[in-house]
Amino acid sequence: MKTACVTINQVLLRGENQMKYKVVLRRSEEGYSVSCPGLPGCWSQGATEDEAVANIREAIREYLAARDEVVKDADVREIDVLV
Repeated sequence: MKTACVTINQVLLRGENQMKYKVVLRRSEEGYSVSCPGLPGCWSQGATEDEAVANIREAIREYLAARDEVVKDADVREIDVLV
């Protein structure tokens, strides 16, 4: 198992926002599977490590777009948490 960090450029109403997500790469019989632990259910795969990382970038973008659509009329706030 290999952990990597990918940077996602997300276009927001105010402009662009760059976000970093940790992803976990696993070698499989078909190539690589990749998940984003910070986004439950966000998985992808690829024949090569580079393809898997490119695919998870797109999966994260789609995940965030779907999340934003679900909460678009909700009272959403950001909070700070010390860990």
